[in-house]
Amino acid sequence: MTARTAIGAARTRPCTLVVCRGCCCGDARKYPGYDHDWQLDRLRAAADASGGRLAIRTADCLGPCDQANIIVVQPSGEGRRRGGRAVWIGWSMGDDCTDEILRWAESGGPGITAPPASLELQFVRSAGERDRARR
Repeated sequence: MTARTAIGAARTRPCTLVVCRGCCCGDARKYPGYDHDWQLDRLRAAADASGGRLAIRTADCLGPCDQANIIVVQPSGEGRRRGGRAVWIGWSMGDDCTDEILRWAESGGPGITAPPASLELQFVRSAGERDRARR
């Protein structure tokens, strides 16, 4: 078996939440009454308090718009070395969902810690996985 070497920033990359804020996700017209800005502020505050163990990014549109809001949980460098892969979470709104995503990411995320069973019910396929399944 060949040894794998992590190069540069990938070795120390934190667990990262990619928050879709494109055409549907984060849109008050699609989900009136939900405070999308509050959720993003809360995620960013958790990242700030994590001491570099958690990062937040936003994306314009990640796809499966019928399952908005989408948050992708990307594994840390260590999580990836342990076999963790990015997990797409649909319908990512509300306090409970936000709490579960943050707890999982703060405890290590993919490859490090198993996700909460209730959060697994919201796992969705990425746009690329959907395209491959159609072929």
